Amino acid sequence: MSSGGVLVTGAAGFIGSHVAAALLARGERVAGLDNFDPFYPAELKRRNLAAVERAAPPGAWVFEEGDICDASAMARVFERVRPAGVIHLAARAGVRPSIADPVGYARVNVLGTAVVLEAARAAGCGRVVIASSSSVYGNNPKVPFSEEDDVSGPISPYASTKRSCELLAHAHRHLTGMPTACLRFFTVYGPRQRPDLAIGRFLRAIGRGEPIQMFGDGTSSRDYTYIDDIVSGVLSAYDRIADHGYRIWNLGGSSPVTLAEMIATAARVVGRESRVERRAMQPGDVERTFADLSRSRAELGFEPRTGLEEGMRRQWAWMREEGLA
Repeated sequence: MSSGGVLVTGAAGFIGSHVAAALLARGERVAGLDNFDPFYPAELKRRNLAAVERAAPPGAWVFEEGDICDASAMARVFERVRPAGVIHLAARAGVRPSIADPVGYARVNVLGTAVVLEAARAAGCGRVVIASSSSVYGNNPKVPFSEEDDVSGPISPYASTKRSCELLAHAHRHLTGMPTACLRFFTVYGPRQRPDLAIGRFLRAIGRGEPIQMFGDGTSSRDYTYIDDIVSGVLSAYDRIADHGYRIWNLGGSSPVTLAEMIATAARVVGRESRVERRAMQPGDVERTFADLSRSRAELGFEPRTGLEEGMRRQWAWMREEGLA
């Protein structure tokens, strides 16, 4: 791939593969980067990549395997690819696993992001978009969550690493002048969703007649966001960040659903009763998320279009088609 185009880190992952495919669909040249971290099976990530490759026009797509924490390797990747911009989605994801491995999460998410930002600077990239998370809001007592809210109280290592990435991005923009966006994703779901996440696990368990573990009393709520809506927001942020310099944007469904309601929806989608086993709330889990989209609507034209039940039906159909149900 010659100079130009977009480098997507984490391109073999759930969100990354969809973003890469969407960029290709609109005529961009795309370089994908991933290290096939064993957090979940590499086979699933290679399926994601294969779907991207099938959709790529000749000469529009290249893939690089590499670790974002390896500064020398990243310098070589950026030298080969010479991207015009970067969409940085590679990360260790998940609140609960971060409690078991806070050092690993800090290394990949904070050090890795610092490496990517420095490589982007050295390569003369024009812009960077970075995945953040709604988890940075912690147990914010005010809803909906606004980008202007105080986020100095994260309650998990994962959340603290994502807030750290936002601060690194702010310093990067200040020192380099490079337009830099951070996107706070709210509970993304849909085809290719990571297998550890609740919607896929619940759909699979109900389909197999297995019990579901429900943490808490079912009143905790999440602002679920369908993957196609997230992708539209990511591309809009990439297109528009040059008008803003440094910006944080919420990308969410802005329609919170309780855990009990989500389980009931999963049962309707599968067409079977759910068997629920109650467990205590997990450390690090927030009580609710709810995106204020005022800024994203005004500045990105962002508007979520897929409701939870419709999105879950699409995810369930994909799971069955792929033999993952």
